[in-house]
Amino acid sequence: MKDAVQPDVIVIGAGVVGLSAAIAAQVRGLSVTVLDREGPAAGASAGNAGAFAFTDILPLASPGILKKAPKWLLDPLGPLSVPPAYAAQIAPWMFRFWRACSASRVAHSTTAQTAMMDLSKAELEPFLAETGTLPMLRKEGNLQVYESEAELKASLPGWTARAEHGIEFRHMGAAEMAEIQPGLASRFTHGTFTPGWYSIADPKLYTLALADHFRAKGGVIERAEVTALKSIEGGVELTADGKTRRAEQVVLSAGAFSHQVARTLGERIPLETERGYNTTLPQDAFDLRTQVTFGGHGFVVTRLSTGIRVGGAVELGGLKLPPNFRRSEAMLKKAQAFLPGFKSEGGVQWMGFRPSLPDSLPAIGRARATGRVVYAFGHGHLGLTQSAGTARLVADLLTGRRPAIDISSFSPQRF
Repeated sequence: MKDAVQPDVIVIGAGVVGLSAAIAAQVRGLSVTVLDREGPAAGASAGNAGAFAFTDILPLASPGILKKAPKWLLDPLGPLSVPPAYAAQIAPWMFRFWRACSASRVAHSTTAQTAMMDLSKAELEPFLAETGTLPMLRKEGNLQVYESEAELKASLPGWTARAEHGIEFRHMGAAEMAEIQPGLASRFTHGTFTPGWYSIADPKLYTLALADHFRAKGGVIERAEVTALKSIEGGVELTADGKTRRAEQVVLSAGAFSHQVARTLGERIPLETERGYNTTLPQDAFDLRTQVTFGGHGFVVTRLSTGIRVGGAVELGGLKLPPNFRRSEAMLKKAQAFLPGFKSEGGVQWMGFRPSLPDSLPAIGRARATGRVVYAFGHGHLGLTQSAGTARLVADLLTGRRPAIDISSFSPQRF
């Protein structure tokens, strides 16, 4: 192995995807250093809903979202919003998103996403066992609830697509829903339960545990902001906090900031920021038995080892606008109405940046400028879900192996 001054690999980003990739590379015998502007689990990996949403194969960009979007966009606190101050800046991304909503592109994205989900699910438990985090895995399913039979029927094309890809689920009425999750408001008359929906005890604690495992195996994690990459003979030169470093290969997995670094290699990737909001409440806030998704309202309620988390929604607002915590408060108010007896006191609010590409697929592959830089970012809502699968693919690329699945659909140059 190389010494710590010039490791085999530098991974940019200490979120769940970056650390998973670092560990997978480490297992292949490579010396690895991880650099992050804030340290492990400082971004979206800390505040997500904790789900391994392997059944979530349908892209956000779809004909269905085009029908809902105009109504949602009129509500500044609704499931999908664009702050007026950011509307002009995001217009090119929205145009690409609109193009990705065609039936043929949705079918292509769904097939690619399904392959990625299958790989990620297959890789997950061996990865958790390798890192000593298997006890954190939960298999409690997900209950999607609807307010009418008409709302359920409107969702059926999506469930048909899932069925075609072998995903297990069952539709049910109020009585059966109550057996799975007591305490739902009577307004929810129908539901769909997906038993293959896994979760982690707490996403922040999980990511920190990965960091601990990586260090224990000889990995190095440093706090440094990488601002530029440059291809050099035999490797890559990085500029971080005004100093230069070198490595034979680099993995760019810096979440919502990744495109800024990729631009220094001359590559423009249309990454945008979905600003996610949530509130985490004490564990006695509600007797939650499974994750409950209120799809018509764009949020979920999740039971973590550290509390009850109410969060979701999509605010396409970039990296610089101040948080709008009225969005968290709006979801919390709905949770009180939808789960009678829900205790909303003592919560902690959070906002984080989800890295999102227009077609809902991540960017996984080599940089155009140099094959020594591997991109692994843009997972949107699915970073935790696809972390183990992405780690496998990154390790394959770093070691010259044929990737475990066809990654052409995830090409960073597809735009």
